[in-house]
Amino acid sequence: MSSLQFIVEGSRPLSGAIRPSGNKNAALPIVAATLLTDRPVTLENVPRIRDIETLVELVRTTGAEADWSGRNTLQIHAKTIKRGALDPALCARIRASILLAAPLLARVGEVELTPPGGDVIGRRRLDTHFLALEQLGAAHEFTDRIKFTTRGLKGADVFLDEPSVTGTENAVMAAVAASGTTVLRNVASEPHVQDLCRFLVALGATIQGIGTNELTITGGASLGSATHTIGPDHIEVGSFIGLAAVTKSELRIEDAGVEHLRSVRMGFERLGVTTVVDGKALVVPAKQSLDIQNDLGGHVPKLEDQPWPAFPADVMSIAIVTATQCNGLVLMHEKMFESRMFFVDKLVSMGARIVLCDPHRALVSGPSPLRGATVESPDIRAGMAMLIAALCAKGTSVINNVGQIERGYERIHERLEALGASIRRVENGRG
Repeated sequence: MSSLQFIVEGSRPLSGAIRPSGNKNAALPIVAATLLTDRPVTLENVPRIRDIETLVELVRTTGAEADWSGRNTLQIHAKTIKRGALDPALCARIRASILLAAPLLARVGEVELTPPGGDVIGRRRLDTHFLALEQLGAAHEFTDRIKFTTRGLKGADVFLDEPSVTGTENAVMAAVAASGTTVLRNVASEPHVQDLCRFLVALGATIQGIGTNELTITGGASLGSATHTIGPDHIEVGSFIGLAAVTKSELRIEDAGVEHLRSVRMGFERLGVTTVVDGKALVVPAKQSLDIQNDLGGHVPKLEDQPWPAFPADVMSIAIVTATQCNGLVLMHEKMFESRMFFVDKLVSMGARIVLCDPHRALVSGPSPLRGATVESPDIRAGMAMLIAALCAKGTSVINNVGQIERGYERIHERLEALGASIRRVENGRG
């Protein structure tokens, strides 16, 4: 089987402007939610990445029409939906296949799918989906496949056992289709969850409390047609902040969605990286102190991820690479996934000074000159972190398995080359 590689020449200054793609984690549930209506829907600013393409294939297998009318414009018309199990091979490729549960329950009363795939970053429980959908009137069977059935979704007062993002999204979609009023408590409120809610409102749904951890949804309304633009990806913005910092480059991030960047900017400020808001853009100056900010009394600081609106888990890998180039000592605490830290051994092989304390914590001491190496891309975010490290390192790096990076970052090598990066995308070492 062929594999894609990036050949990266590091230590090159970058400059210019870059625009984040549409938010992958908003586009996935919104594509799934188009199945709730039998009217045509147009989605703009959709990232053209592998995970989206896979979900679009799954949507087509339900009988819906789904076509790209432009590079990032997707038109979906689910006039009729057919019953039947979803393609197991497609389900196994992406975790987002679980997001089809609520829409298909709403349209045909049943859905059967293989347990979803996705990044291997530790256990990612599905219990929240089952518990929420059960309270809204669905029954389930769980063997080697997952089967949901319902005789009609009904509104309920639902407290999620954890603020799961995809669990919240399935619950919201089910509640919109359910008869009566639903109150969802302890929900996730990330920008992508908010974007899904705004899309459903554009279709005709009634949702109160968007952006908070409690949503009140009046369900059962007939949903119509809409054109919706996917918001910018704040995780990409965080990636570009880290890239600018470690390469000591000034970058301008256009249409950055600055209203959603407070925790990201605060986290990088703790590492000595400042950013400047300029209208809708975010500017990362070339001159940075890169001095890690100690806690009061000179104690070792900690940067930790938590559910929104705190520092996002998906930016933690980027922050770790950034910390290797900063002055001082910092404890990085990844609370969400127990296997996400295991990529740091690859940074150590490049010269980083990192002690992996346990599956959730790493102590980073910087700055450390990085050198080119041959490394793997283990998951989307760690893969992007390795690419940033390679662009910072002295010499040539080879990054294998870059298909993982391209699951989440659209045409990333082309967009970074436009800033002055030297990245060749090759197959099995051949250009």
